[in-house]
Amino acid sequence: MSDALVQLVAANIAFVGTHFAMSHPLRGPLVGVLKEGGFSAVYSLVSVATLFWVYLAYKAAPSDDLPGSGEIGWIVASALALIALVFWAGSFAGNPAMPTPKAAEQARAKPKGMFRVTRHPMMWGFALWALSHIILWANLRSVIIAFAIGILALVGAKLQDRKKAALMGDVWAEWSSRTSYWPCWGNIFSVGLIYWAIGLAAWLALSWAHMPLGGIPAGIWRWF
Repeated sequence: MSDALVQLVAANIAFVGTHFAMSHPLRGPLVGVLKEGGFSAVYSLVSVATLFWVYLAYKAAPSDDLPGSGEIGWIVASALALIALVFWAGSFAGNPAMPTPKAAEQARAKPKGMFRVTRHPMMWGFALWALSHIILWANLRSVIIAFAIGILALVGAKLQDRKKAALMGDVWAEWSSRTSYWPCWGNIFSVGLIYWAIGLAAWLALSWAHMPLGGIPAGIWRWF
């Protein structure tokens, strides 16, 4: 592995590792010392710094060291990216995992929309986005970042369950008993047309912007 790729691996380990550490075992002690405002500032500073390191290492890494997965891989990856955006679209309304004073009320409500699929739609959206970029198999730098994002999303969702159970007790236990960590794919087409419409619109816009921003065509725009 080249030095540039080693740097990229190190940067992603730092980004994911500090995120986990500061979100979970270190959060309580740091809040005790820095208070909520100070902790948020330090957390943001560390996140931005490590993400910038990821960006610099990504730019320095080779861009054409894998053969790609061809047309079939492109179609599968594009479909996964669309589903990821549908998950994201449905992750905000009525989500008790979000920082909201209505969390307990939302957790006691009947799951609806994307929460009939999984209680972690945002995390699974990131995971599906990561999988789509791994499937493309375009270069190692994208695979490394996608793998890191996938770990951050799926392990982060498990750790979030643990944290919310400690904070919300029986309310989160009730929510967990009526929702699933793993997606119930049979419910994906009954989450509501609005989420599919928002996801499709975002998919068309973001995949179009992929070329001017990233220099690589994405989605259906590869063929136009």
